[in-house]
Amino acid sequence: MTSVKTKAYTAAGVDVDLGNTVKKGIHALVSSTHGPGVLGKIGGFGGLFRPDFRGMKDPVLVSSVDGVGTKLKIAFATGRHDTIGQDLVNHCINDIAVIGARPLFFLDYIGAARLDPPVFRQILKGFAKACKAGGCALVGGETAQMPGMYQEGEYDVAGTIVGVVDRPKMLDGSKVRAGDVLIGLKGDGLHTNGYSLARKVLLETMGLPLDKPAPGMKTPLGRELLRIHPNYQPLMASLPAGSIHGAAHITGGGLLDNLPRVLPDGCRAEIDGASWKVPPLFALIEKHGRVPREEMYQVFNMGIGMVLIVPAKRADEIQKLTKGLRIGKIGSGPRDVRIA
Repeated sequence: MTSVKTKAYTAAGVDVDLGNTVKKGIHALVSSTHGPGVLGKIGGFGGLFRPDFRGMKDPVLVSSVDGVGTKLKIAFATGRHDTIGQDLVNHCINDIAVIGARPLFFLDYIGAARLDPPVFRQILKGFAKACKAGGCALVGGETAQMPGMYQEGEYDVAGTIVGVVDRPKMLDGSKVRAGDVLIGLKGDGLHTNGYSLARKVLLETMGLPLDKPAPGMKTPLGRELLRIHPNYQPLMASLPAGSIHGAAHITGGGLLDNLPRVLPDGCRAEIDGASWKVPPLFALIEKHGRVPREEMYQVFNMGIGMVLIVPAKRADEIQKLTKGLRIGKIGSGPRDVRIA
């Protein structure tokens, strides 16, 4: 009876045996991310994590969930999938780092029409590599075969992260004041947002091939578009206590929409657009897509992946420690962003 049911399910497009085969070896792959807080093994109905909150006065759990958008289309086209897992983990870690949290554990979701073992392993390797580098345990996930939901050879990924911050040290924007300085941490490519517009301009309008450099660049366009989203949390955590008043992860919404999320009423972010050189990839999209400059700063990171808001008296110190760029200041006015 089991054999008959399995064959019928396989005929419907879901190969349970293939799923089990693909999942073999996962424990060996992700165990390098496990510390003493992880209980049990991969494969259970739930991931077990026993946190150590010693040294914290008022521990607060911080969680976030995200994906990598249509950057996946570049992975499909190039056949490279190991960077996608790293993108997802690092993006999620950064989202909680702006609150001052450190990551505890991460869970992933992968959905596909049919599981491809080599592709699955590349993605999982990326998850494990980024989790290990970020001090984050990969405790579980879900792998779903859904024929008819995805095109052949394509998949979707999402991730959930849980971290912790001591409430007295939480970054909630309440300390931000007019006169504070904005320190921009350099990005590395498009990170994980803006790919729908980038693909339209670069691949459709310009017709550029992914295996050759775009005008003004030295590496193939596919590699440029698959640059890994950096993890800024370790650097932020290494800075002196009290030296950051606020922080904004520059993802979807760019500088224009993300900075206001961490500003109190009465504070405006005043950015000097000439304080850093915008990478050529963004300039290429702006020119050939005829995208207004303001929209570019709302869609893309424009070369700045994280913005730290620091007291003026510590700006030189933080700029030196982070090797960041002084890109502006906090002024008085509506809770918005002005780029000069």
